Amino acid sequence: MGETGLVPCVTGRPVISKTRSGDPSGVSAPTESPPAEAGPPASRVASSPTLAGERVSFTGTLASMTHQQAHELAQQHGGTAAQHVSRQTTMLVVGEEGWPLEPDGHPSVKLQDASRLQQEGLPLRIVNESDWLRLLGLDGRCREVHALYTPAMLSRSLDVPIGTIRRWERLGLIRPVKKVFRLPYFDYAEAAGVRRLNELLNAGVPRAQLEASLTKIHDLLPGVERPLAQLNLLAQDARLVARDDHGLFEPSTGQRHFDFFPDEASQGQRAGGGSDPANDEAVVSFQAASRSAAAARPALQSSPAADARTNWSAEQWFAEGCRHLDCHRPDEAIEAFRLALMERPDSPETHFHLAEALFRAGSSEAALERYYAAVETDHNYLEAWVQIGSLLAGRGDFEPALDALNLALSIHADYPDAHWQVADVLLQLGRTEEAVDHWRSYLEFDTRGPWADEARQRLEEFGPQCD
Repeated sequence: MGETGLVPCVTGRPVISKTRSGDPSGVSAPTESPPAEAGPPASRVASSPTLAGERVSFTGTLASMTHQQAHELAQQHGGTAAQHVSRQTTMLVVGEEGWPLEPDGHPSVKLQDASRLQQEGLPLRIVNESDWLRLLGLDGRCREVHALYTPAMLSRSLDVPIGTIRRWERLGLIRPVKKVFRLPYFDYAEAAGVRRLNELLNAGVPRAQLEASLTKIHDLLPGVERPLAQLNLLAQDARLVARDDHGLFEPSTGQRHFDFFPDEASQGQRAGGGSDPANDEAVVSFQAASRSAAAARPALQSSPAADARTNWSAEQWFAEGCRHLDCHRPDEAIEAFRLALMERPDSPETHFHLAEALFRAGSSEAALERYYAAVETDHNYLEAWVQIGSLLAGRGDFEPALDALNLALSIHADYPDAHWQVADVLLQLGRTEEAVDHWRSYLEFDTRGPWADEARQRLEEFGPQCD
């Protein structure tokens, strides 16, 4: 499970992953589209050449297909696909998995070229991936762009720890489109955009450059207000630096910083002085509460009994536990969550987060008990049931694991994570015919991620035996 949140049952078989093409790296597309190998019936395309006379180019990472597939699709609908933008280009399609930004934070070269040609008065349209798919009548593929993903699915597909996904939700960077018994579903495209902006900020691209680029994209495409707000939140979060007894560190990554003036900083805090306004890094103290009992954010002391006297509410201790988890400090998070439970012992969310902290600290058995506590206080806590099933399967208790996972499916039959986990456990038990049904069910909800790739591989391996 680790920070991915799930304990996949390892089968030892290699997984073949599909590489999706972005811009400029990935699967290279030809300058002109090759003859299509497959597509809509010839009569349909011939009678409705939607892209007849169009010369189409693509920029950014496409969420619904690779660049190669997009080139073939353009030709199937009567158009010509080109790798580069030129004066003959009539349409530029902008991919929606992340934003079309170069490693230096500038808009992609193709987008800049298209914008310049538009300013020269050439009839070149710039459309997003969803609108292009709708133009071709592929509404089903359009829905793939904004498919709804659970935190575990996002974690696997975006290669981001599940703790980071939950942190993004708490910060308001991503917002659930819906919730089913506490289980949030997020728009994949929105989360992919946040990941891209976060990568660029972490790589040292100035916020001002990213803001200028997003503003430029906003002038060319509608709907960029939300990414600008996300950039602001990410930049604020990136400037947060915390201080504990060992010095300075970044809560978002756990990376340590040199603390050149630790004594002066401590004296300034004890005197009630604020931070230097010229320094745009906010510093949060996690030092011992005994140093400043009246601090606005008291830190954990050496024992729960002593901390119980600080008059913090359950909500404050829960928030403190989440901060420690974000800072990769599971031991401190465990203590904070326990203190929250002393104030509110029937909180399923706190039991769930305490279980995650215990697992990160290496106490899987204690984590399992806390997941059970979560479902005891809320029988419909879907993620907790799946975590129980994952932990049980991880220690070889496959039949009890199936019971927990099937219970989750009895509550929410369309829970993708549960279908995946059930299939994996059934594979361990040699019940491949039953597993096939669950892999097929999973692919109804996910067509692009690593789990989807593995599900297709398993179906190719075992499906013909079961048909």
